[in-house]
Amino acid sequence: MTSETAEPSSSSSQNLPIEPPIVDLPIPTHDRGFYDGFSREVSIPAKIIVSLIIMWAIFFPVRASDTLQLANSTIISSFSGWYVYLVASLIAVCFALAIFPRSGRLRLGSADEKPEFSFFSWVSMLFGAGIGIGMLTYSTGEPLAHFASNPDIIRGTIEAQSAEAVRPAYMWTFLHWGFGAWCTYALVGLAISYVSHRRGLPLTIRSSLAPLFGKGMSGLAGHVVDIVAVVATILGVAVTMGLGVQQFVAGLHRIGFGDWLLAQDGSATPMAIVVALLLLVGASTISALSGVGRGIKWLSNINMTLSFALLALFAFVGSGLYGLKLLGVGIWDYFVTLPAHSLTLFSSAGDAAGDALVQWQLDWSVFYWAWWIAFAPFVGMFIARISRGRTIREYVFGVAMVPSLMCFIWMAMVGGTAIDLELSGVADGAIMSTGISDQLYATLAVMLSPEMALVVSGLVVVLLMTYLITSADSAILIVNTINGAGDDEGSRRYHIFFWGIALAFVVGSMLILGGIDAIRITMIIGALPFSFVVLAMAVSIIKAVVFDLIRKKHGIPTTAEGCEDWDGLPQP
Repeated sequence: MTSETAEPSSSSSQNLPIEPPIVDLPIPTHDRGFYDGFSREVSIPAKIIVSLIIMWAIFFPVRASDTLQLANSTIISSFSGWYVYLVASLIAVCFALAIFPRSGRLRLGSADEKPEFSFFSWVSMLFGAGIGIGMLTYSTGEPLAHFASNPDIIRGTIEAQSAEAVRPAYMWTFLHWGFGAWCTYALVGLAISYVSHRRGLPLTIRSSLAPLFGKGMSGLAGHVVDIVAVVATILGVAVTMGLGVQQFVAGLHRIGFGDWLLAQDGSATPMAIVVALLLLVGASTISALSGVGRGIKWLSNINMTLSFALLALFAFVGSGLYGLKLLGVGIWDYFVTLPAHSLTLFSSAGDAAGDALVQWQLDWSVFYWAWWIAFAPFVGMFIARISRGRTIREYVFGVAMVPSLMCFIWMAMVGGTAIDLELSGVADGAIMSTGISDQLYATLAVMLSPEMALVVSGLVVVLLMTYLITSADSAILIVNTINGAGDDEGSRRYHIFFWGIALAFVVGSMLILGGIDAIRITMIIGALPFSFVVLAMAVSIIKAVVFDLIRKKHGIPTTAEGCEDWDGLPQP
């Protein structure tokens, strides 16, 4: 009997080719006191690890910085191929499961179950939790960066910051913000939601591996998987929060909150970081206490509405026609080059150009793949939580394609406006010369009158604040759910406060220690162990779906409800 199946029962006598699936995965939880309803084997080690990271950064900043740099250069160069080929495999698995007719029709829940949230709320929540902050920072920052340096420029075939550099700039931008990100999230969320909503297993990372390892995931192996997921979640969200905090502070400075917010190099001052984190994480903790159906849902809807308003401004006041052209050409280039670029791993031939290509890929593509993997337990768990009742096909296409298209539109309209202003000479370098956290505001300052730029910059600050709060409170809620053995209900106040404070300290200590680079390096290190879990999840969901299709063929139940009422005889 394989680990995909349940324990032997009376059905064994029927000589069936396969047993029903596992519909019970007991996870030991404490039944009283501070950890009532929580898995202490997961909660306590996860809290200790995160606390040690914080103390290490605060009390040994120089040693921490040196160690992080050494670990980063070793890990990212040694495992660059692993990240590239893993993400390419996740894209293939997701679309194969969706496109294949029999697997695509399988529902994340009972056969006639309806989705819990409307399509608009569903897309709003997964978009806000998944990429909203990064989109605001990189909508101008990434196209402009590749406009100045991309593989074609490094090879010397085109000139930097020229009209010919725009098309490859968007080709690489779309690669980083397309299916690579969203199929990583979709795969993790699908592996969790499939066994949780169909089979009634706890909504936690370890449950997704039950089709591979059976009830062994109730014990030590399952605890380790969930601990790794919690640490990766905190570090992955810390990168996003760090980017958001820097841009939030830059926005406050733009709208007149004082020079004390920025240092001479344009980065946020320690005092500004502390004040911003107190405000943002405090608000996100309050929102997390209200749960998914209230605070997070309404904040996500606000996010989406404000995002559309800002996007409409760039479409009608900015370079809308130029952005549409970039969007069309960029999408065409993306799909044509996706297979090749997804499998491309640059190698040095011992010359300067080869070394530069390798370093460019490490700084961009490999960093992104590690970021998406570190972000995947949080976003995947969150998407799984809100996706009950959808078919695999609807789920994959919704999670992978709709947000990807939204990212492409944003990058084309907002980044295209910035590039057009630079190419035409209107900006005169004012956008390119500023830091990535300030480039969106700089674009608005060039595009609009001073009065309108002030108003719209204020809108961006509000939008960024709601995205930050949504991401942080979603992360806190998901970490609590993992620690609570899949239970996202009940009183979790003290633990929500702990994780809110911990997240603020991770972001603050790392930003003050070494800026956003310190958080990026820490995240890449934290993503590595979870990347192996993601591979196992991909194998697990394939096995779960294939075995369920075999069960359906032989009239054997595939859901928790079906197994509960089953009499051991094949169903018609």
